[in-house]
Amino acid sequence: MNKLIKIGIIGAGRIGKIHADNMRRIPHLEIVAVSDLYAGDELREWAKARGIATVTQDSEDLLANPDIDAVFICSSTDTHVPLIKRAAQQGKHIFCEKPISMDIRQTEEALEAVRKAGVQLQVGFNRRFDHNFKRIREHVAAGAIGEAQVVKITSRDPSPPPADYIKVSGGIFLDMMIHDFDMARFLSGYEVEEVYAQGSVLVDPVFAEHGDVDTAVVTLRFENGAIGVIDCSRKAVYGYDQRAEVFGSKGSVAVVNDFPSSAVLSTESGVWSDKPLHFFLERYNQAYIEETELFIDCLLNGKPVSVDGQDGRQAERIALAAQLSHKLKRPVKLAEIEELRERV
Repeated sequence: MNKLIKIGIIGAGRIGKIHADNMRRIPHLEIVAVSDLYAGDELREWAKARGIATVTQDSEDLLANPDIDAVFICSSTDTHVPLIKRAAQQGKHIFCEKPISMDIRQTEEALEAVRKAGVQLQVGFNRRFDHNFKRIREHVAAGAIGEAQVVKITSRDPSPPPADYIKVSGGIFLDMMIHDFDMARFLSGYEVEEVYAQGSVLVDPVFAEHGDVDTAVVTLRFENGAIGVIDCSRKAVYGYDQRAEVFGSKGSVAVVNDFPSSAVLSTESGVWSDKPLHFFLERYNQAYIEETELFIDCLLNGKPVSVDGQDGRQAERIALAAQLSHKLKRPVKLAEIEELRERV
């Protein structure tokens, strides 16, 4: 591998542009092309300002380009599997946004294509690189809290997505909570064995129109017997609420939200502080940079990525178990999801 990784970005929506802008801060890489189905003059001007030479509507132009070492797949979820397969066939390393797909069989097909091609695949679970959550994992891995017994995760967005997004999102468990399912595995260090999900429509009836919920609580049972609780909402009026705690036999470690400042004003009238950072762009921007830095470092030095396709697959399996649990109104073991999926 040359000491300059040449990148192609597939999908120039919000997340694709975030990655492109972050890459400008990272050495040893060059974005040589970007593709988007709706590429037009606006995208070409955007790319020109960033020194990206090629803009195309056809992703095949990137995948067939022998100069491109790796692709960032930032397009809609339904395109991920065919793009992963094609990129693997072309011998290109792959960074893919979550989830890999909405169908576990398709995800497994994509992972098999990656395995056969011998290329790297990193999944975009950026929260693993957040400075708060990394610190929890470090303490847990070092044994500071002993054996993990309870994992608590709060994940609440400041406002719901638009209806056009809701109808194609795959639902709250696969779209939004998949980050939290990955966090549960990452923070605890254990695999999930059983899932029980409950959900309601309490924010906007548009979710019900698309067979979705906007408020959910999921309990997890880990392989060591530990219990996890994740609460999730599409609307927290006070801002982006991202907190976690791991409680163990020797203690606990917890993190709170990030704020614009830590100043707290206390007077006889009351106590005031800033609201949490507004949304994921503010909270996780540095995490996005660090996950890309890791990906490039692994390619340059021949190291395996730390967030691979199996991590993506496991999070999807938990999400599928949550979907089935919500539908069946009972706990679902991950070991039974294949059988249940055939029957339900």
